[in-house]
Amino acid sequence: MTKFISKRVGLALVTLLILSAIVFILGSLLPGDPGRSTLGPLAPESAVKALDHQYGTDKPLLTQYWVFISHFVRGDMGMSNVYHSAVRPLLFTAIGHSLKLAILAFIIVVPLGIFAGVFAALHAGKASDRLIVVAGGSSTVTPELVSGIFLILVFGLWLNVLPYSATPPPGASIGTQLYHLILPAIPLVIVLFGYIARMARAGTIEALGSDYVRTAVLKGLPRRTVIRRHVLRNSLLPTITVIASQTGYLIGGLFVVETLFHYNGVGTLLLQAATQKDYPMLEAGILTIGIVYMVATLVADLLYSYLNPRIRYQGLE
Repeated sequence: MTKFISKRVGLALVTLLILSAIVFILGSLLPGDPGRSTLGPLAPESAVKALDHQYGTDKPLLTQYWVFISHFVRGDMGMSNVYHSAVRPLLFTAIGHSLKLAILAFIIVVPLGIFAGVFAALHAGKASDRLIVVAGGSSTVTPELVSGIFLILVFGLWLNVLPYSATPPPGASIGTQLYHLILPAIPLVIVLFGYIARMARAGTIEALGSDYVRTAVLKGLPRRTVIRRHVLRNSLLPTITVIASQTGYLIGGLFVVETLFHYNGVGTLLLQAATQKDYPMLEAGILTIGIVYMVATLVADLLYSYLNPRIRYQGLE
């Protein structure tokens, strides 16, 4: 197990190094000048050059990358060109906001999707199975913009039962914050439900047809015991990978939902950084999301290998 973990951690570090280089190069290729973007089109050229020198954007690209990555690993993410303050507290605050929304969506969709997928598999071919399959397939292709606007119109404006602004009043309690996040969490639940339910259904059907399940049935074990001890543990293996793969999306891909519901999360922050050419914020934000995604994937790999020891032995070959 130690070798398996070491191999996965090594691959994650190499991937993050490559990601950091790609992010930095793409950031440097964005059109526009940071100094000019900060000072405006009417600022004298001497002031623009002085600010570029202060930002370090007038140095060779390799030097800029070394400064960026060496400071980043020490926790120094630089200064925002737009907010004129340290990137880290602004970024971590936005990530914290997005985490609240993502966790709420996960709490709703994971048990709901797994239950629906397992239920559909246990009733394969019946009307309930077809209904769940159709609902799951439709939910995955429903854009967050469409479902979000529908929810705002129906529950926020027409029925007026839920707030359509995800930003709570200052000093609001945790309960009030969650209350404001219910409506924006639903579009995320709709999109993710189909993926999780479909994988849980496929894994359950595969487990039900396996030799060890047939053996357990022939031994006379009750159906409920067979499902709990033998089916669920193995049927959830592919579902774990799907859940982990959506973590990066939930943290950094919430541009539409956060904009639609007026929520200051990391998606909104990075979108503003891209449009305003705030390179330090953009580079640090994308790399941080990459780290979150890699950690989630690593945790999924470890959990996957724990549930299925054959995986970790194959991974060491």
